[in-house]
Amino acid sequence: MQETRRNSVTLVLGGVRSRKSRYAQQLGERPRRTVFLATAGLSESAKRIFCLLSLLGLLAIPCIASRTVTDELGRKVVVPDHPHRVICLMPSVTDTVFALGAGDDVVGISDYTEYPAEALKKPSVGNLISPSIETILALHPDLVIGVQPTGPMESTEQLKRLGVPLFLVSPHGIAGIIHSVETIGQALNRTSQADALATSLQHRVDAVRARTKGLPEPTVFMPIWYDPIITIGKHAFTTEIIEAAGAHSVTDDLAPDWPEISLEIVLERAPEALVLVRGGKTTLELLQSRPGWSSVPAVQQHRVYYVDRRIDFPSPVAIDALEDLSKEFHP
Repeated sequence: MQETRRNSVTLVLGGVRSRKSRYAQQLGERPRRTVFLATAGLSESAKRIFCLLSLLGLLAIPCIASRTVTDELGRKVVVPDHPHRVICLMPSVTDTVFALGAGDDVVGISDYTEYPAEALKKPSVGNLISPSIETILALHPDLVIGVQPTGPMESTEQLKRLGVPLFLVSPHGIAGIIHSVETIGQALNRTSQADALATSLQHRVDAVRARTKGLPEPTVFMPIWYDPIITIGKHAFTTEIIEAAGAHSVTDDLAPDWPEISLEIVLERAPEALVLVRGGKTTLELLQSRPGWSSVPAVQQHRVYYVDRRIDFPSPVAIDALEDLSKEFHP
């Protein structure tokens, strides 16, 4: 096996030099870049020409400085000094990256992205559980940012094996949202913007808490779905949003983030009001038409607080939802 080295570029002739990924090597985004040449079936003269042309192309690639950052799972990730081809694997990540002023560097988003509106102009790499690896590779990202999977990490492991720089966050609660702003800012090398945004978000949260402090807290129930009944639990960031806005979720003692409960539990806890997502599929009219729901005090009295879908995203737009919801609870 022969190696030709120049300017931190490695050309391997006739085989695989190391376990580094073909994707990363072809991108040339590592301090040492390796290109695999598929020369099987070519004549010796054709191989020499092919290799020479490939070498000339490699030498034209500028050496790009890189940094090592630590994501929220404690993984060390090598990223470019200034990522300019970013893929966001979760709508909340997209919102955060754009809020940091890096929207022009985004080359791909995920399905179900809603915020900000300009992000919808970017191509999608697929759904949240199993994004299209082929589409991701075709976009030639120098950084992919996602959220810690709640199930098997097949897609993330596949990206890791391919050598795609993958930075993962794991926001929990309002503090987690703000912390992810800071860590994503580090990955993007936009720490000053991240510090400013995190400070602004914290000030807005503090202002809402100060305004609602000491006011009566309505007891509320938020049905995420109605059959089976799925709601928000103790550790769901939505529960904290409701609490910070000046109300009390009657399911804030349930351990799962998104617990499935019976109608009997809802009746026992007798919420004074419902919190519903404006334009969502779970509506007051639908609940009124279902057996047993008419016995729930909030349904009987038609007491509903509405919030928009920003409350579903653990990202900066959730603070917008917090401010709006606090005005619903305490006009």
